[in-house]
Amino acid sequence: MSAREFAPARLDVEAFANQGAELAGRDPVSRLDRLASSLASEDGAPEVATEVEWRARGERRVLRGEAQVWLHLEAHAKLPLECQRCLMPVIVAVDVERSLRFVHGEDAAAQIDADSEDDVLALTRALDLHGLIEDELMLALPLVPRHEHCPEPLTAAVAMDDVDADGGKPNPFAALAALKGRGLLN
Repeated sequence: MSAREFAPARLDVEAFANQGAELAGRDPVSRLDRLASSLASEDGAPEVATEVEWRARGERRVLRGEAQVWLHLEAHAKLPLECQRCLMPVIVAVDVERSLRFVHGEDAAAQIDADSEDDVLALTRALDLHGLIEDELMLALPLVPRHEHCPEPLTAAVAMDDVDADGGKPNPFAALAALKGRGLLN
């Protein structure tokens, strides 16, 4: 049997796994619309090659007489995100390594996923691999991206918020608690 060509846009996952095939590539982040829209604006952003390097490998396993279809996925990118402390761009390395098991039917996928530690998806003959890569990268983004040390001093308003959070200003409800403690408020 000759090796089959596989296209990431319409990947036949079962055939891909049965052949133990591999695909790899580098794609611009701009090709992944949802991910690109979450990046920091280019104004003031440091120059960074915004490419996603990815690799997918199919595997067919037999466990207790049952054939299993697996897709192993790796993706790496350095993305400019907005620091939630200073609001300036920060470069964040995002790395994904996932192994996904594919089964026939949504119901079977939901049942096995609930009963197993494995990540389980319904088998399809036309998986959009780029869409899956984008989903996994978005799930791997930090909830609160920030610099270890912000490159510019924080504005006075931001600095005051930090002082207040650290106890530099008394809690306005402390006076009410004191009144209640003395029985002056019911």
